[in-house]
Amino acid sequence: MSATGAPMATTRAATAPGTATRLPGTLRLGVHRVGYELRQFFRAKDAVVFIFAYPIIMMGIFATVFGGSVDLGAGSSMEFSQYFLPGMIATGVMLSSFQNLAIGICEERDSGGLKRLRGTPLPAASYFLGKVGQVLLTSLVQTALLLAVSTLAFGVTLPDTADRWITFGWVFVLGTATGAVCGVAFSSVPRSGTSASAVVTPIVLVLQFISGVFFQFDNLPTWMQQVASVFPLKWMAQGMRSAFLPDEALVMEPSGSWQHGATAAVLTAWLVLGLVAGIRTFRWRRRDDG
Repeated sequence: MSATGAPMATTRAATAPGTATRLPGTLRLGVHRVGYELRQFFRAKDAVVFIFAYPIIMMGIFATVFGGSVDLGAGSSMEFSQYFLPGMIATGVMLSSFQNLAIGICEERDSGGLKRLRGTPLPAASYFLGKVGQVLLTSLVQTALLLAVSTLAFGVTLPDTADRWITFGWVFVLGTATGAVCGVAFSSVPRSGTSASAVVTPIVLVLQFISGVFFQFDNLPTWMQQVASVFPLKWMAQGMRSAFLPDEALVMEPSGSWQHGATAAVLTAWLVLGLVAGIRTFRWRRRDDG
């Protein structure tokens, strides 16, 4: 009796309310969750290759097809690859944040992963912190690769002042956070994981074409510019142009200004909108699972 009674007593003592082990805090769990999300991300090798390679491939295609210079007036010009780079940085951030999370979370829900996760002690905030942290880190790696290839292969010049790098930094962080939060919110729109890509990808493609990513924004029809101005990708691309293009390139902006205040305001507004929508509509279960 004593041989079997001791372990039972020990178990009761370990599980007693006064001696139960306290779980780590929400922030600490979120940091651990970032590591888990990164491992999961890099295990999906096909998605990793697409997300990292897409901006670089598009940069190579457009810089080659539209090779040459862009007239800035007053006898000055700029290589098209220089103009094209900021848009590719912005669209790369959109792929890593909005598209990646909107599709990935929907697939997790469809497979039952979110339902099982909700049954664990992990706080919901830690789960979302893990997603946002993973997006920030992968977007940083993606952007670094794109800058390296653009500089070495296409002769693109990087910002040469601290102010421009600061502009790049806040546009990158705010744009990435906004894309991630909106991706989480939009993940509740597709009806299933199998339909997620068909729902999300066309939206991303349309925004790329109307937001000054593939073409000069001032060459697009006025109505298209106005529609694009409602969405964050246009402002991310414009913010990146302000960091990578010379001030002479302002003649190519319809407003004649980099509009840093408007860029920050629109991205912040979408960040708040995505946060509110995500809180109100996020689903841990499939639609047919109650």
